[in-house]
Amino acid sequence: MDPRFDVELVGVSKRYGGAVAVDNISLRIPKASYCCLLGPSGCGKTSTLRMIAGHESISDGDVLINGANVTGLPPIKRGTAMMFQSYALFPHLSCIENVAFSLKMRGMAKAERLKKAREFLALVHMETFADRLPAQLSGGQQQRVALARALVSQPKVLLLDEPLSALDPFLRIRVREELKRLQRDLGISFIHVTHSQDEAMALADMMVVMQDGRIRQSGSPREVFGNPATSFVARFIGGHNVLQGAAGPVAVRADRCRLDAAGSGLPAQIAAVEYQGSIVRVALTTDAGEDASVLMPDSVYDADPVQAGARTHLVWAAEDERQLAA
Repeated sequence: MDPRFDVELVGVSKRYGGAVAVDNISLRIPKASYCCLLGPSGCGKTSTLRMIAGHESISDGDVLINGANVTGLPPIKRGTAMMFQSYALFPHLSCIENVAFSLKMRGMAKAERLKKAREFLALVHMETFADRLPAQLSGGQQQRVALARALVSQPKVLLLDEPLSALDPFLRIRVREELKRLQRDLGISFIHVTHSQDEAMALADMMVVMQDGRIRQSGSPREVFGNPATSFVARFIGGHNVLQGAAGPVAVRADRCRLDAAGSGLPAQIAAVEYQGSIVRVALTTDAGEDASVLMPDSVYDADPVQAGARTHLVWAAEDERQLAA
């Protein structure tokens, strides 16, 4: 019961019959932090979120919120609110009525709950749409109303299940900036499930990478990206080459690598060249059959362009290598 943490998972597991979805994970989420649970489909991240919320029973272990063990409590008594991937707005209720609904269920008087609902619509810049039905809103606007509805109960922890997955890329960037602003302004912890590495890197104070129901690495995005612990983490978060070294697998960032046609690095053949705006990605196949890539500024590429099929060497500094767990 450490007061420094908003959420603690202690040896938590979830089994569905004989299948293990979450396998004995322990995690501490510091107060007022933005935590992203990141991993591929089926890694256990959504099951973990739902166990924190109380929407899934826990097979083993305990969940603590603000130091209190809530393992046996229903969702409404945990001090959490959950924003679902589908938004789940009531189609027959206006925006303000959707936001006020949970307050109505708690017996709050109509005038008071509508006043509070309007305040939270303003918090997400949706007050001018208060009387519209969900069908009259864009996907991004529906997302903001769902967010206001989750926040109006003033939870200790907000849980978000892939909240940006239905948005187009431009809107996704705008809304994630808004989520981070809200989290800072409200001073509560957000726990956000995503399979997007870019999303987690942009939002998280704490990034938790999961695979096969287990936590493979956790830390700040800078820590995880700069020092991946395993081949899986290095490959999943992207931007790394995972190569077999003398002492085992090694990760080296693609932006720290360079090409040298006449060098003494790793012999390779250029497989493809991708122009990505300010950077160019050069994909390689080493003579050992390993895939690799180099990310370079477009100005560097333009000064010495290469073509698919050309022979080259992959070069990097020894201090940029990161030894990985076997």
